[in-house]
Amino acid sequence: MQSLSEEERKVTLQLLGYPEESVGRLMTPDYIAIRETWTVQQVLDYIRQHGGQSETLSMLYVTDAQGVLLDDIRIREFLLAAPTARVRDLMDRRFVQLHANQDQEEAIDVFRRNDRNALPVVSDQGILLGIVTIDDILSIREQEDTEDMQKLGGSEALDEPYLATSIWGMVKKRAGWLVILLIGEMLTTSAMHHFEDDLQKAAVLGLFIPLIISAGGNAGSQATSLIIRAMSLGEFRLSDWWLVMRRELQSGLLLGLILGVVGSFRIVLWATVIDPGYFGPYWQLIAVTVGISLLGIVLWGALAGAMLPMLLKRLGLDPATASAPFVATLVDVTGLIIYFSVATAMLQGTLL
Repeated sequence: MQSLSEEERKVTLQLLGYPEESVGRLMTPDYIAIRETWTVQQVLDYIRQHGGQSETLSMLYVTDAQGVLLDDIRIREFLLAAPTARVRDLMDRRFVQLHANQDQEEAIDVFRRNDRNALPVVSDQGILLGIVTIDDILSIREQEDTEDMQKLGGSEALDEPYLATSIWGMVKKRAGWLVILLIGEMLTTSAMHHFEDDLQKAAVLGLFIPLIISAGGNAGSQATSLIIRAMSLGEFRLSDWWLVMRRELQSGLLLGLILGVVGSFRIVLWATVIDPGYFGPYWQLIAVTVGISLLGIVLWGALAGAMLPMLLKRLGLDPATASAPFVATLVDVTGLIIYFSVATAMLQGTLL
């Protein structure tokens, strides 16, 4: 492995059978392994002789005769120790390791929690196979973030840079989600058809449909983006779903109140100052209807946008699949149902 070029090494690792997105695909066999019986002077002499082949010299790895990892020690410890001291005198046997079949995303979290420039990779038997350095992890982190951002926009992740992707390849990556979202938006038409009689009786209700569905979709998109990023950074666990729901209930309620007040104030301002009579004699009821609807829809959008990524994660799916456009489409359909249900309750016997 050490005699291969970097490109040949990648191919070899693939042939060795490590899963495509496993730590085994990232590791390099270029590291310094030492024995616990060596003296500090022997270690320094060994580094001078073989250190040029190592990926990094910041950490040295102690193994036994079978290659089992016993400890990792910073080179600083050897530079400050007496030449006659033994390696075992510097060992504390507390070290962090990765497994060859471990997912690369898990490795990112391990690096984030530990202040290390490199981490050892071991087999199921604890045998040291190689190391993974921070530059490889940063590269993977960039790829993962790019995929998440592209999925959040309602598209499949691109396999190549934007300008290197063919037009047909771009269409294939984007068309599937657009078709799914279009079919989802068709449910909005079905919802409006269900309330067609109400729209004919009170055509003024149709004026606020874009306002209503956009507010809910925006709230859902905000929540989805925040939750997916927080999950990516490991800021909470799936078992904390109740804490997330409680926070979104509180924030969604406050956001809904703010937007409800703004929406109602707009109607009141138009009906009393700018264009009296524009909304008819029941403008007060219309203002209350829009205000309550915005409260309910924004609250529902925040909850849906937060819970859907966590549900997908629980099912073993990519939470980025709960992209902002998907959540917005879901909230559009349900938002219309909320809006017309509130309108039916508030305007019964007047406009309806």
